[in-house]
Amino acid sequence: MNDKLNLENFDVEALAHAIEDDARETLPGLREGLAELKAGKIGRVHTPEGILIRSTRKKLGLSQETFARRIGTPLPTLRGWEQGRFAPPGSVVRLVHLLDKRPELIAELELIPV
Repeated sequence: MNDKLNLENFDVEALAHAIEDDARETLPGLREGLAELKAGKIGRVHTPEGILIRSTRKKLGLSQETFARRIGTPLPTLRGWEQGRFAPPGSVVRLVHLLDKRPELIAELELIPV
């Protein structure tokens, strides 16, 4: 029995499709992350929450610093979420889901010094 993942033969698209079916949503950056894994670049951690936060921030055209100030969190905390070092609270995930669906709402969030 071989417990190692065979990184040379897995189908990125098939695995991404299975993961998204399970999540019941499209996960931005998933295919890129799986391609990195297949290529042996496994230093980065991708979590659904981190992918959502990063992709939403980029969709809004905001730097990490500005986005962190808009949602009232310290910049190192935002970086930790985006890099998958730790999970954001559920309230942040819900807020980011809302901003992803309704990007115009970002204008209503004041810049908060943190």
